[in-house]
Amino acid sequence: MLIHHQIPHYHLFLRLHSIPTTPESWLDVAKHFEKTWNFPHCLGALDGKHVVIQAPCNTGSEFFNYKSTFSVVLFALVDANYNFLYVNAGGQGRISDGGIFKDCSLYKKLVKNQLNFPEPETLKGMQRKIPYFFIGDEAFAFTDSLMKPFSGTHLKGSIQRIFNYRLSRARRTVENVFGIASDVFRVLRKPMLLEPAKAEIIVMAIAHLHNFLRKSSTSSTLYMPHDMFDTKSPLPRATNETMSSLLPLKNIPRKPTDNAKIIRDELALYFQNEDPLVHQDNYA
Repeated sequence: MLIHHQIPHYHLFLRLHSIPTTPESWLDVAKHFEKTWNFPHCLGALDGKHVVIQAPCNTGSEFFNYKSTFSVVLFALVDANYNFLYVNAGGQGRISDGGIFKDCSLYKKLVKNQLNFPEPETLKGMQRKIPYFFIGDEAFAFTDSLMKPFSGTHLKGSIQRIFNYRLSRARRTVENVFGIASDVFRVLRKPMLLEPAKAEIIVMAIAHLHNFLRKSSTSSTLYMPHDMFDTKSPLPRATNETMSSLLPLKNIPRKPTDNAKIIRDELALYFQNEDPLVHQDNYA
């Protein structure tokens, strides 16, 4: 069994921080998102999962989650090429997903403007300066620096549905990373029979191994074959979706800021008028 005293620099091991530290390196992340996924100003796709574990001893309901199972919570930020930029694991399943995210070092630096994001810029053909941001789903708070979909049902071909399609398409990066990990590291396919601290070690080991295997073209091709994804779909995703031990975060409605809504509206207009994809009207 892998235990903490067998791992050199144990506390460093439990952190995976590959996030850029300069505006120039963030711009490189954004460039790849725009080139590969047609989503400008995106600095990473954010998602989280409840990693199901056995009922821990003497913890009461601390790890009991909204699905009536026990779990530790994993948050990850992923770039356009399926690499982890940031991973945080080990949050108690009982805590609201938003509460766990707010306790992450990434969030704390985000709200304090300590991540050295590039300065806002205008998009081609548009007038308003748009900040750089992360993208997430309904589980996260909607802010100037974290874009999420329009809620509710919208008419086919509307700018809201087009925006949601484009954001969902870009977010496949982080969803597919979870699919890749569970396909290869099958410990993620069923509840871990481990105490929370050891489950955290396993999750972080998987994250480190994932990035290591992605570094060279040889290991990356073996680890993540091209046919692992449904490439014919406009929403490419891992074809093996066996993630029974990875539960989605709970969606919690949150009131957005007025400026965040203005930014999203500007992006929606841009996707419709200035940078449409050939097939987007068929799927939005």
